[in-house]
Amino acid sequence: MTKKLAIIGGTGLTQMPQLKKLTKHQINTPFGDAVLNTGLIDNNEVVFLARHGHPHKLAPHKVNYRANIWALKQLAVTDIIAVNAVGGITDKMQAGVICVPNQIIDYSYGREHTFFDGTDEKFPLKHIDFTYPYTQSLREILLKDQNNLIDFAVYGATQGPRLESIAEINKLEKDGCDIVGMTGMPEASLAREVDLNYACLALVVNPAAGKSDELITMDQIYQVLNDGIEQVCAIIVDASNKFYSN
Repeated sequence: MTKKLAIIGGTGLTQMPQLKKLTKHQINTPFGDAVLNTGLIDNNEVVFLARHGHPHKLAPHKVNYRANIWALKQLAVTDIIAVNAVGGITDKMQAGVICVPNQIIDYSYGREHTFFDGTDEKFPLKHIDFTYPYTQSLREILLKDQNNLIDFAVYGATQGPRLESIAEINKLEKDGCDIVGMTGMPEASLAREVDLNYACLALVVNPAAGKSDELITMDQIYQVLNDGIEQVCAIIVDASNKFYSN
């Protein structure tokens, strides 16, 4: 089977300057429309989807995750690298750190989180194994030769769009979470439902609530995003070349 890579860009990554010869697509799916671009990174075909839209306008709980993942499947994508801006909970997850999570805990609610809930005969009830939510082979591509990336982290996916309280972060830490974000689920499980390989590249943009003496401000978050997104894009370009050379 021919491989095709997709990048899902999160907060701070609504477009990639490294992606050339762009073609915009509006894809109709059974779950709504999705807008994405196809283009080339170093002559390799890549699909790019801005999770929050371009410009950034969709709150985490308003993203149509089902339409996005289904549209990528319709475009014959086989693998997804999802970029997420996250808060750091444990000591090693300082602002500016980039990590590749290996586990996730879902604290979100009220989202359309499955294609196959049995309410439509076209999409009969289906259970998936989610023991390992991220595809190891794709994680290894991201991590290879990248000594500045942290391997292994537990991603706590919260509802948003507000940031968390200190008590909530304390609970997440007790549950084993290293980072906290708002868009990790149901994106990862939907990809698994339609047999798409999926890995997360997470940029820590702020200390989570209570992990710093200062209040969290959006100015500080966007400063870290601006400083870190160039490195994120360089990692993606490197991973894309490795993906297509394997």
